[in-house]
Amino acid sequence: MKDGILIINKPRGLTSHDVVAEVRRSLGIRRVGHAGTLDPLATGVLVVFIGKATKLFNQFLEFNKEYIATLTLGKITDTGDSQGKVLQEMPVPATEEESVKMVFKEFVGEIQQVPPMVSALRFKGKRLYQFARLGIEVPRQPRRVVIEELRLLKFACPEIQFYVRCSKGTYIRQLAYDIALRLGCGGYISQIERVSVGPFRINEAITIDKVNESHIRHWQG
Repeated sequence: MKDGILIINKPRGLTSHDVVAEVRRSLGIRRVGHAGTLDPLATGVLVVFIGKATKLFNQFLEFNKEYIATLTLGKITDTGDSQGKVLQEMPVPATEEESVKMVFKEFVGEIQQVPPMVSALRFKGKRLYQFARLGIEVPRQPRRVVIEELRLLKFACPEIQFYVRCSKGTYIRQLAYDIALRLGCGGYISQIERVSVGPFRINEAITIDKVNESHIRHWQG
């Protein structure tokens, strides 16, 4: 069995763990892992490690990432995306494309971001999302992240499609939520695709049904 990495285009509806399980089944190997979790809603680049390459995990966490996402204005959900329960609805103020671009500029560079309650960070030994499932909100400290580029792709109110290139540890759903608040209303992520992880781009990713040994790459870093 080869050791190396697979660049998978994760489909919507599967967890990152589901993808790992499918790779294990397809290749007949148990030593499989991944870096950079994607939620079931999300699609796109998921780096999967095979065999001894699982030791590269920390190296891949350092890579910057790129996303194309859609922010839908007017509602706040408990998960920050379209799969959550609607907590609040509010009217969407009249908004021009230039106003959106101006708000985007405020989020470019080094910013402080409060991790969402549905993240995998730990608090007193438990994952935040475990508290969220119980309806419990716990204190979280803001974290430094870097938004290298944030660009409006399409604006058709109440939907804002955007591209973002960001540092590790950036939560796109929280970024979208904060942008929506700055625009005067709530909002949630309705679509998100990770188009790159470091040097690996979506156009070189394979679908999960194509997984086989011939697609395993060697990686020296």
